[in-house]
Amino acid sequence: MAGASQVLQLTDPLPLDGGGELHGAEIAYETYGTLAGDGSNAILLCHALTGDQYVASPHPVTGKPGWWERMVGPGKPIDTDRYFVVCANVVGSCMGSTGPASEAPDGKPYAMRFPVITIRDMVRGLVALLDGLGIERLHAVVGGSMGGMQALSLAANWPDRAERVLVIASTSRHSAQNIAFHELGRQAVMADPNWHQGDYYAQESQPDSGLAVARMAAHITYLSEEALTGKFGRNLQDRDTKSFGFDADFQVESYLRYQGSGFTRRFDANSYLYITRAMDYFDLAEEHGGKLANAFAKTEARFCLVSFDSDWLYPTAESRHVVHALNAAGAAVSFVELSAPHGHDSFLLDVPALDRVVKGFIE
Repeated sequence: MAGASQVLQLTDPLPLDGGGELHGAEIAYETYGTLAGDGSNAILLCHALTGDQYVASPHPVTGKPGWWERMVGPGKPIDTDRYFVVCANVVGSCMGSTGPASEAPDGKPYAMRFPVITIRDMVRGLVALLDGLGIERLHAVVGGSMGGMQALSLAANWPDRAERVLVIASTSRHSAQNIAFHELGRQAVMADPNWHQGDYYAQESQPDSGLAVARMAAHITYLSEEALTGKFGRNLQDRDTKSFGFDADFQVESYLRYQGSGFTRRFDANSYLYITRAMDYFDLAEEHGGKLANAFAKTEARFCLVSFDSDWLYPTAESRHVVHALNAAGAAVSFVELSAPHGHDSFLLDVPALDRVVKGFIE
């Protein structure tokens, strides 16, 4: 799909948790601000499942503002007048980094020949990017949702690479419910007759219907009941009475259909399969002998975890679980649960208390 303004081609093969290596991988990224001479002001931002590197610049496909433009920029909580901010598209995605839609050595798209990846594989790619940029130690790594998983993985597996670790609305492993919602989305994609077992890139039609349904199901998990009720209630969409048919009678139905159709214009269906699978496989304790505290045994970083009281996808209990493990490992950690009505998406929306937490922790 779309490319990026900057791309680093890795000179060394990228080792993968599932076995084997990814050769010639490319990492697409954006940077904001100026790197200090000693490299001490670098902040790595890790994006969520459907995010990308365009954290504070217009999206090249949709034209919409960057996904965290309210947080990143001159004079903002993550102040690009002070910090050098790096945000990269994860391996497996579709905005310039190597993924299923990328060209394989035989000149054809990888499609389902692309290797199944993990969160730790994504972070290996990010570490390789930092090496390529000459950044040995980050001032901070920051991530929300899947980005928070990457931040935790970096802290656990490369404990000397970041001084501060800010994890927002995230978890150390996917629950059965999380996996179930992702499986629903994957089955919707694979049931689309235009999926063609993943080999749809040369076809006239793409599996847009299946991907749209997957997005609709996932989007429900990002919102709270309070947010949905407050915004839509049972209000009808552009009509005074029910149609007694299956058009979008209710505003909430129309909203979900809009979210689904818009998503298909900027995201690759196979990438959705691979990234959701990586998130489902994520279990930081399992990677470290079954005990989460072991994951942080070597860390000297300062941690801050943030949850939201209306987030039922990654509820506060998930953040507390990580905090207890960090305490057991003797790590320096602070924790705050913020009140916000938006659900899981609160980390992307206007929550002034989050701005204060982010600004205070990274300074």
